[in-house]
Amino acid sequence: MYSFKTKGVCAQQINFDVVDGKVTNVQFLGGCLGNTTGVAKLVEGMKVEDVIAKLKGIKCRPTTSCPDQLAQALELYLEQTKNN
Repeated sequence: MYSFKTKGVCAQQINFDVVDGKVTNVQFLGGCLGNTTGVAKLVEGMKVEDVIAKLKGIKCRPTTSCPDQLAQALELYLEQTKNN
């Protein structure tokens, strides 16, 4: 499981797994339960790159949102795993 400390949103952390290039087991710690649960269910089983493309840049706060933070977390995941 990967963990990402969020910045600028109500959720404090996002946990997720990636299996065969697909996002699974997304959990937001904090935030709006209905919205974060909905986002987690919608991205379940999607390719990492597809999730990033759909969620990156969505704003709730002036510069980010929980979906945007998930996209940033997945971008960081790709960067870290690319170098391994």
